[in-house]
Amino acid sequence: MKEKLQTLLANSYSPYSHFRVAAIAIMKDGREFSGVNVENASYGATICAERSAIVSAITAGYQKGDFIALYIMVDSPRISTCCFACRQVITEFFAPQSEIICMNQTGDEKTYQVRDLCPLPFDEGDLQ
Repeated sequence: MKEKLQTLLANSYSPYSHFRVAAIAIMKDGREFSGVNVENASYGATICAERSAIVSAITAGYQKGDFIALYIMVDSPRISTCCFACRQVITEFFAPQSEIICMNQTGDEKTYQVRDLCPLPFDEGDLQ
């Protein structure tokens, strides 16, 4: 997975932050969906790599519960976790025990479960 993510980093469009991110969502059937961060001069229009990968899977017909893991690599010596917008989307589609594997540019990694990154999720129960 490390090599796939390193290759994907080159596709990141990050002329403003120069912080490249790549992600690969793994589905229950083994299929993989990749994403990179795509920045915009209007920062609010930027999309993160994690959400890009998740949305690609949904576009291909996958649904909530079909996701089992998410790999994320940042172009930095530091291992970073997902932003809170991505964490919200992750809690929508991944089970609490699903793994989120975060890597730095050389492939050093830390693995978290969704429930650890998102201990108090906002979900459909909050809308009632």
